[in-house]
Amino acid sequence: MAGTALLVLALTACGGGSGAAGSGAGQADSKQKPDMALSVNLTGDQVKAGEPVKVTLADGKLSLVKVTDGKGGELAGRISADGRTWTSERSAPPGTDYKVEAQNTDSQSAALQFKTSAADKVNKVSINVAKGSTVGVAMPVSLVFDNPVRNKAEVEKQLKVTTSDNTEGSWGWFKDYSGNDRVDWRPKDYWKSGTDVKVEMNLNGVDSGPGGGLFARDYTTEFKIGKDRRMEVSLDTKKMKVTEDGQAVSTIPISAGTPGGKKASWSGKMALMAKEGTIRMDSQTVGLGDAYDKMVDYSMRLTWSGMYAHAAPWNSANFGRANASSGCVGMSDADAASFYARVQVGDPFEVVGEGSKGNADIGNGYGEWNLSWDQWKAKSALSGAPQNG
Repeated sequence: MAGTALLVLALTACGGGSGAAGSGAGQADSKQKPDMALSVNLTGDQVKAGEPVKVTLADGKLSLVKVTDGKGGELAGRISADGRTWTSERSAPPGTDYKVEAQNTDSQSAALQFKTSAADKVNKVSINVAKGSTVGVAMPVSLVFDNPVRNKAEVEKQLKVTTSDNTEGSWGWFKDYSGNDRVDWRPKDYWKSGTDVKVEMNLNGVDSGPGGGLFARDYTTEFKIGKDRRMEVSLDTKKMKVTEDGQAVSTIPISAGTPGGKKASWSGKMALMAKEGTIRMDSQTVGLGDAYDKMVDYSMRLTWSGMYAHAAPWNSANFGRANASSGCVGMSDADAASFYARVQVGDPFEVVGEGSKGNADIGNGYGEWNLSWDQWKAKSALSGAPQNG
């Protein structure tokens, strides 16, 4: 951090004037006032970014402070109760020119400038919900970071979710399937259909902590919660029940994963991650040797590790009779086509019954729904619970 700068200007103020520096020059009733001693914690043209701006008045009280960048953007901040200091609510981002303008209660003004240096390392965010999209009632807000986030509490303070119906929810930190740091926001219960959601990530200038670098921009997204559609896959009956707004709309014969080994299905609550259509599925990519390598239609992803719901015409003899797949939820071409057209990303899937290999890891898809509300809230960096780096 650059050394504290002290700005002492001989300023004049005159009766009826604006109080700006030099505004009373040449007027007969002008009167010299004591110098205004103003200090700012950041100065120069190579200031380290990632810290709040702090303006301090040696004597008297501040009445106004403005800190603006070269594009006219303003850093919000507050004057302390004693009137001596002003501190920005956010940190100064990298690579930005700033002008500091201050005025005291005696209508004296002073100004200075500084520039933050470019970040040595920049952290970025991947957001799971696209702006303007409509998603199912189980879709969390999920943010995955390029670099490690050690200052989890400071980052979480800058994340804000606003909903049209004041939905209760909380952020929770864990590792994504990729191994990167991830923070999700999920409601206490599934969303209500029709809810409008806005997410503000005011991260520009926030320091991720050692090894993570600074964020160099803000992020936003807005989306809507669509129809309340839910799926329950029973490993016992080998059927998938589909409900919409609490009413059963269809029951589809399926064949899930073969019990008793790596080919068993994951169980518990999941959310449809993506509708991927026709894709190539190669068993070697998920650790199942050369069991299969084929093009698969109507593919709907449930986990990062490769569990899908999809068309599986080669397994038709087992639909509704036996779980004999390599872990996915298979169904006929006709059922898969109709189902694929109906569902939306974020719809909840719950796999119940005997013969699964347990719940997938929380970061292997959207596994937070398998935690109780109290367990989930404890994963917030602001909850007081210990957080792993």
